[in-house]
Amino acid sequence: MHTALIPWLDPESIIQAAGPWALLVVCFIVFAETGLLVGFLLPGDTLLIISGLLSNPDVVPPNGVFGVSVWLVALLIGLSAFVGGEVGYEIGHRGGPKVFERKESGLFSVKNVERTNAFFERFGGLTIILARFVPVVRTFAPVAAGVGHMHRARYSLYNFIGAVIWGFGLTMFGYLVSFIPPVADLVRDYIDIILLIAVGGTALITAWHYFSERRKARKAEEAGADVITDEHEAEELVLDPDVFDRPPHLEGDHGHDGHGRSRGHGDEGPPADR
Repeated sequence: MHTALIPWLDPESIIQAAGPWALLVVCFIVFAETGLLVGFLLPGDTLLIISGLLSNPDVVPPNGVFGVSVWLVALLIGLSAFVGGEVGYEIGHRGGPKVFERKESGLFSVKNVERTNAFFERFGGLTIILARFVPVVRTFAPVAAGVGHMHRARYSLYNFIGAVIWGFGLTMFGYLVSFIPPVADLVRDYIDIILLIAVGGTALITAWHYFSERRKARKAEEAGADVITDEHEAEELVLDPDVFDRPPHLEGDHGHDGHGRSRGHGDEGPPADR
């Protein structure tokens, strides 16, 4: 192993120092991706696969990087994904359109909401499941469903299915990948570097994404663009409940905006460019 390169990243030291806290951090990140509007900054897919991969005791002895069974790791991650989705729905349901009334910043962009609404227009309620695999959309989909008052029981069912497939499934996928000899050998020999990339890379990507979005918002404001979503504009971002009941339209645009109205008729087109 190459722990001499970075002594403080020796797997044994990490396990002893972090213990269950490492798993708690992973679960919080997964929760934040769907439970908090700022979660879109976090790269969850990679984190889940790495978590499963490092849970193999043959790769990271003696009990994996978390010190517990991969089944418990996957279960807790899946549960965190489900709870996050439920919290996101509650935020939207209780906050209503006011959730969208804010200034463009590194943490919020109306384009992210519009992108999420486009997914609902195309896939209906199934967006709650599919969004798990789409960064940004998985953060805003629960909130958009809550604001639009999607039927709660149907939402929770889709949220559960999505959490199982994404949270539990991707973690177990990473675990299974760890049994491929070349992968297992690579991780076993370079665990210190992989952990450095996983932790440092996540932090760098998050920071880059935030400052990139913040810079775009500042440039738009300096150019005189409307960077504040007011009450009327927030109402325009709310999906009609019937959107959640539609079957998927896989051919693409089916001629409706987020409110179920046909495009190109009078003043009922999509929101103006911002």
